[in-house]
Amino acid sequence: MEFAFDAARLEGTMLAGVRLVAFFVIAPPFSYRAFPATVKVVLGIGLAIGVAPRVTAGYASLDTGGFVVALVTQLVVGLALGFLVSLVFAAVQSAGALIDLFGGFTLAAAFDPQSQVQGAQFTRLFQMTALALLFASGGYQLIVAGLVRSFDAVPLVGADGTPGGFALGGFSGVLVHALTQMFLSTLQIAGPLVVVLFLADVGLGLLTRVAPALNAFQMGFPIKIGLTVLFAGALVMALPSVVSSLTGDAVQAVTGGG
Repeated sequence: MEFAFDAARLEGTMLAGVRLVAFFVIAPPFSYRAFPATVKVVLGIGLAIGVAPRVTAGYASLDTGGFVVALVTQLVVGLALGFLVSLVFAAVQSAGALIDLFGGFTLAAAFDPQSQVQGAQFTRLFQMTALALLFASGGYQLIVAGLVRSFDAVPLVGADGTPGGFALGGFSGVLVHALTQMFLSTLQIAGPLVVVLFLADVGLGLLTRVAPALNAFQMGFPIKIGLTVLFAGALVMALPSVVSSLTGDAVQAVTGGG
């Protein structure tokens, strides 16, 4: 009995698996420790087998040196795409950190080993809420679908037979744009509450000028904490639309990152 063995199809599947596993290791929501490393590897390999007929069409077998270069290239591409996605969703965590800073919660900062987040209450709350919304809304499926479409933008092997990868100048532009959008999204999420807390500080400062006997510094902590808890509910209610918008930005970064 003879078995037909397609070496080119196997090589292409391995290269696709390397990119997918590297992406799942660093990109949210798959990067959290709630996903064991074995699950990430199995998910990446299973998805690579599923997309193999599409991504290996026209793929020609490489020599040993070319295959090693292609392997490293796909590893870098997967890590780069995962970093772009993590940078997009860092806006939610940064918004929580900004609220903790202005609300006076940074004294209670702690490290969450499950999500690998260092921050106070609202930093971890916003991160956990964004993670829950990603699964509840099916946003993770859009990210995976965008990752599969990334093989169209950054193929395994270029038209000239060399390993496919990013153009450095193009990726730098995408990275700068993602970083700018991250800062802009952070200010859009936390900006209204930060303004309220800043005005509270201004009001306490004016109160100190009018009545120097009052200890405005001591009064400021409970007032700012109360304002933060009172207005944070409105921000949490707005997070579903924010996460939906960030998911679209993440998919665009993954599919247009090449």
